[in-house]
Amino acid sequence: MSALEFAILPVTAFAQNCTLIWSPSNKRGAIVDPGGDLDRLEAEVKKRDVTLEKILITHGHIDHAGGAAELSKRLNIPIEGPHQDDLFWIDGMPMQSMQFGFPHADAFVPSRWLVDGDTVTVAGETLEVIHCPGHTPGHVCFYHAPSQLALVGDVLFQQSIGRTDFPKGNHQQLIHSIREKLFPLGDDVRFVPGHGPMSTFGDERMDNPFVADGQR
Repeated sequence: MSALEFAILPVTAFAQNCTLIWSPSNKRGAIVDPGGDLDRLEAEVKKRDVTLEKILITHGHIDHAGGAAELSKRLNIPIEGPHQDDLFWIDGMPMQSMQFGFPHADAFVPSRWLVDGDTVTVAGETLEVIHCPGHTPGHVCFYHAPSQLALVGDVLFQQSIGRTDFPKGNHQQLIHSIREKLFPLGDDVRFVPGHGPMSTFGDERMDNPFVADGQR
């Protein structure tokens, strides 16, 4: 197994971090959380000469999953994720698009719902699936051990954590997800959050005001 390359592509008015991941050896990859701006995303994929194999979704919010159905149709590629507990968010995608002033977004049924302990393959590489409820009940994160890279959606941010005031959000679950599921992956693991700059789990363990334990 080898390291994956990645590019962070902010999309939508919410500046959501859509991430393109690919293998430099075969130029095959996946796109994680294509919330919108699909023409620009496709142009970026083409510029890097990557062949997309699938779409990965961390959770069912419009800025992360709003473009998934259309991109899947355009490219005839499957959608994997999130956990089925986010079905109500995905079923409500058209309503979410109206509520937040987004272009119309279709609901979809993923080719595969994901659960804790699953793996997904991208370009022959294996990513671990970690169910991290709290921001939404069906939120999942993706971890590629050889790259020491995690894609954590809206669970954890640099110096912050995800909101839990949405329907079926749970603050205690979120803290547990971060401290018991993400931090044990290791201090040196870099993560791409759903918004804002990258960080490492070690940096957030040290001084994130919401989840720090001061140990490193």
